[in-house]
Formats: sequence, C-alpha cells, structure tokens
Amino acid sequence: MGTYIPTIGLEIHAELKTKTKMFCNSANDPHAETPNTHVCPVCMAFPGTLPVVNKSAVLHVLRVGTAVDGTLADYSEFDRKNYFYPDLPKGYQISQYKYPLVSGGSLAGVELTRIHLEEDTARSQHPPAPNDGQPAGTGDSWSLIDFNRAGVPLMELVTEPVIHDAKTASRFAQELQLLLRTLGASDANMEKGEMRVEANISVSRDSSLGTKVEVKNLNSFKSVEKAIEFEIKRHIEVLEGGGSLTQETRGWDENKQTTFSQRIKEDSHDYRYFPDPDIPKLQLSQLSEFTKETIAISLPELPWKKRERYQSFDLKEEDVETLVSDKVFGPFFDSEVLSKTDNQKEIKIAANYLLSDVRGANPESLENLSDGAFMQLIELIESGSLSSRGAKDVLRELLEKGGAPEEIATKKSLLQVHDIDALKVYAKEVIEKHPEVAKELRGGKESALQFLVGQGMKVSRGAANPQELATLIKKELGL
Repeated sequence: MGTYIPTIGLEIHAELKTKTKMFCNSANDPHAETPNTHVCPVCMAFPGTLPVVNKSAVLHVLRVGTAVDGTLADYSEFDRKNYFYPDLPKGYQISQYKYPLVSGGSLAGVELTRIHLEEDTARSQHPPAPNDGQPAGTGDSWSLIDFNRAGVPLMELVTEPVIHDAKTASRFAQELQLLLRTLGASDANMEKGEMRVEANISVSRDSSLGTKVEVKNLNSFKSVEKAIEFEIKRHIEVLEGGGSLTQETRGWDENKQTTFSQRIKEDSHDYRYFPDPDIPKLQLSQLSEFTKETIAISLPELPWKKRERYQSFDLKEEDVETLVSDKVFGPFFDSEVLSKTDNQKEIKIAANYLLSDVRGANPESLENLSDGAFMQLIELIESGSLSSRGAKDVLRELLEKGGAPEEIATKKSLLQVHDIDALKVYAKEVIEKHPEVAKELRGGKESALQFLVGQGMKVSRGAANPQELATLIKKELGL
C-alpha cells in the first residue's frame, strides 16, 4: 500500500447564547420541555413577516473573530441559502455567503477561512408511530417537528484544509469549545447539539486534494476522531482496490463505528445564494462598539494566554488544562493561591491539593477555604508543620465546617513534632514493638525503615516529622 496524505477541513456550528432568536423576539430556548412554545410568525415563516438582525449575535461572532485575530468585516450582508428540508420552515435558510462577518484568523495552530452567522433549523423527531389498535410495530413511520430551535442564532466557523490527522482535528474542536465558553458566546454542549462538527476529508498521494467527503453532525470529540480515522482508512482501501470515490455527505453510526452515505454532496451553486432583500446591509464601522480595538479591550483572558500563565509555574499538564477550563477551580486558584503567594513550591503544593483532594468535594464547600484559609493550610504543609496525612484530616474538617487550619491542627494534635526528645520516644517505641523489622534494617533492608517510620507516624497520630523520625530510628540502631 502506497503512502497517502490525508487532508481535513472542519465546519463547526455553535448555537449562540442570546435572549432571543436570530431574526425575531421569540425566546432562544431550543431545549424547552414543551415543543413549539417559543415560536412566532417570523420564525415560523408566515407570509409577510420581516426579519430583524439580532445585534447580540453579531457581537458574539465579532468577539470570536477578534479572539482568533481574524479580519472583521466593515461591510456584511445576509443571504438566502435555498434548499428543501422538512425542518426548514422558510424553504431557505438565512445565512452569509460572499460577505461573512469574519475572514481569516487562526486557532490552535489551524488557519481559518471564515466565521459567519446564520439561523438554525427546527428539530425533527421520529417517535414510534401510533398503532391504532394494530399489533405493536405495525404502524406507519412518522416524524414530528419542534420549531423551538428554528431561528436560533448559529455561528459557523470554517477552517482551511490544513489538518492532516484526526487527533489534531479533535483538539481543534476542543479548543474552539473552550474559547466559546470563555467568551460566553455559547455553552457549546455537543451532546445537546449546541456545537456540531462536520469534517471534510480527502486523501491523495501528493499535496493536491483528493475527492472530498463530508461527515456531518459529529456530536462528541471521540466521534470526530473515530469518524475521520474511519474515512481515511475507507478512502485508501477504495483507491488501493482500483475504485473511485464519490463526493458525498455521510453520517456517523456510533453503534457500528462506521460512516454511511446520506446524499450526494452539493456545491455552493446548488444553493442559489442571493442577498436577502428583507435585511438591510451592515456597515459595522458605524458602530464604535463593533470595532476590533473596542472588542479586544472587552475580552477576558483567552485560554491560550491562561494556559501559558499556568505553565510558567511548572504545574502538571493535566492540572494546567483543568485550571484553564474549569469555571470554579480556575478562578479559585487565581484568587486564593496566586494572589497570595509567589512561592513556587507553595503554588505547586496548592495545585496538587486543590485538584486532587478538594475537587471531589461539593464546590459550595470551597467557601470554607476562601479568605486565606486554604493558603494557611498550604503554608503549614510547606513548612513541615503538617504531614500529608495530617493535612488531609485538617482539610476534611475545613471543607465540612470551616475554621482556621492551625487551630484545627492543634485541636487534633496534628502539628508535627520536631522536638528531638519527643521523637526519640517514638523511635524507641516502634523499635521495641517490632524487633524483627529492626533486625532486618540492621541487615541492610531499606524497606524496613519505611515500615518503622510508618509505625512511628501511627503512634504519633501523624504528628512526627517523618524525615527526622527516620534519622533517629537509624541512630537508635547504630546505623
């Protein structure tokens, strides 16, 4: 089998967080429990209705464009994309074609083509059909349509065809989801359809593009990766077998872990785009709040900047990613750790305890660690005043009841003993209780020392300093 070069481009749709839909005043609530409750004559496409552009949706897209350093359009317009589908109430979709809101830019090292704005479709549902008294399973199939999603603001981001493996494609989608959440533009929950990935895949023996196949509506990062890997393998097998590929749209079967053909892929001219005559052209420079300079000032710290900042403290990679993406523990780490110390060792200890011992607790209990309590605990650990076991006991009470770490440690007799005379008592006691182990240590068995220190920590209820205790045990044995 020869060498093939895969080429992948992504088209990613994300539902935007606005109060109302893209072109009307109906509530933006596509997941409402009762179907067809957030609708109006505009989003239901009644004759004679006129769309009005949602300003907040436009701003969301421009903020994303600014974050990825794209070119924000001055002139932009909306177009009608003509195609038939049962969940498309107008018989066309209001989208953007020639003049998108954002051109260019890059994210996670992947160059972007454009970011534009459009309206979402309604949602088709396919429940079991009623049987009308017939035996189960004999009724005709049928479909229902929920128009709550029709007209919801939808951002579409298109990458250049510059991705060459499935893992890079999946990482890009994850980074976009993180950016959308950071900017407050979208919740981007893939399992709810708030972010949908479509992958355009081709293979060739050189740098040219082969026949492109699109896999639509991938709803998890794992599915993105698996579907692309499957298609690359399928393309190569077809070409190696002497066959040819068809430009088509395919779906992903999660159960079978395979793609399946849905329809022949349309070209842009098949949609008969033309400017929507009911929507005025946009001259964005006329609104000072829509300039790139103004938007840039309003952006929060972007994920890659935050990642770079945390990496400077030499934290574990998985801890960095958690702090970048977690809306609770990232801000807590900034306000209760980084704002209170620049001691590198304390920062690393704090990250370890926060993301291992604290993270499993109820986030509401974090209130008991604020106002300096958490860092007081970390300082006791770093100074050697608390053992790791003692620290866990203090932390547990802090999370449950709050309080002052040192007072809790004192009350529980957990502060480590550094007094030589007191430590000698513990050392002698464990040697007397475990003479055989002491004999093994004299014979050179290093694990015996670990056992005796552990026993000393039990006797002292975690109060003994383990390093000093180990030294005294060896000294008592003449080692």
